[in-house]
Amino acid sequence: MADLWHFSQDDSILRFEPRANPGHDSPEALVWAIDSAHAPAYWFPRECPRGTYWAVSKTTDEDVERLLLGDRSVRVHLLQADWLEEFRNTRVVAYRLPSETFESYGRAAGHWVSRHPVEPLELVELGDLLKKHAEAGIVLRIVPKLMPVWHQVIASTVEFSGIRLRNLEPQGD
Repeated sequence: MADLWHFSQDDSILRFEPRANPGHDSPEALVWAIDSAHAPAYWFPRECPRGTYWAVSKTTDEDVERLLLGDRSVRVHLLQADWLEEFRNTRVVAYRLPSETFESYGRAAGHWVSRHPVEPLELVELGDLLKKHAEAGIVLRIVPKLMPVWHQVIASTVEFSGIRLRNLEPQGD
């Protein structure tokens, strides 16, 4: 199994206890983690709304041209401009977690859950989030309004993940 991670703005967590997440579709008390392949979607302040997308085998050449700069290997993250200051000024850390008690969540790619308390193996400082994206070769698109672009993404053939989109101000779109 690949490394599993939990991202936070709190660098003092010594043990993750299972807890229910009322905003999620699972009422069960769980510890959540994300695998390394999907971890970049969490290189953001926790409450920051963002969209991420990338090509998969079913992605059409037209969508690669329109959304991925003509390059199937590109991964894009969308950030609404009014969140840029918080994105630039928030400290985010990553906890590497032991995989023994985790199982695939199954309903969301890259998500893993444990029903048992988990003690982290390592704490990693992410540093400058803009630089982290650039070093990973991820295109960070800063857009005036995220939802109009997001509607194009979800109507396309790319694979995507939207996180905390409920935190966007109503935009009348």
